[in-house]
Amino acid sequence: MNDTPETGLQPAQLHCFYSLSSPWAYLGGPQLQDIVRRHRALLLLKPFDFQAVVPRTGGIPLRTRPEPRRTYHALELDRWSRYLGMPLTLTPRHYPSDGQPPDWNKHAGWMVIAAQLQGLDAFALSHALLTALWAQERDIADAGTRIAVADEHGYDGRALAALEPSDAVQAAYRANTEEAEALGVFGAPTLVLDEERFWGQDRLMFLDRALALRAQRAG
Repeated sequence: MNDTPETGLQPAQLHCFYSLSSPWAYLGGPQLQDIVRRHRALLLLKPFDFQAVVPRTGGIPLRTRPEPRRTYHALELDRWSRYLGMPLTLTPRHYPSDGQPPDWNKHAGWMVIAAQLQGLDAFALSHALLTALWAQERDIADAGTRIAVADEHGYDGRALAALEPSDAVQAAYRANTEEAEALGVFGAPTLVLDEERFWGQDRLMFLDRALALRAQRAG
């Protein structure tokens, strides 16, 4: 990895563990993009098997939470959507409240991994897919929808969809899942910087500060 010319400091690596069904990953996208740009960090997207890992690391899937917590979750989503000026449908037509089928959100994650492995701008594709689910009432579990979303944003959707079941993509997904569990990731999105976890889009201010302090120490 090349050093940055200004300071000699290696670019910070941010590891983002999330699923392509997370409304918080959608809401935090523009803020995260700004942080990465300002600090010239290297963002590594790591979609992982949220449904498998989170129950083992202390997270509680939304559908199994008591009703007061579910209603508060909706209230917070609405607050943040209004605060950030980002459209969001609280109950998207294509977000299965029962989590079935269990792999409904995995394919979009595999497409993002495929883009990243090809050296493409995986973040832009990821945000486009999240926007399709949470703001546009589109079914990202459907291959045709994913291909269309990718094409609309300048990617070769069919080529990326064809790579979703590939050995390389599946191996990366398994590695992300194992790493997430080893790190104790219990919610999405979780950003990891120098082994420090930052859970949730409402902790991005602390990530921003940590990157600034990192640069100061090196300067």
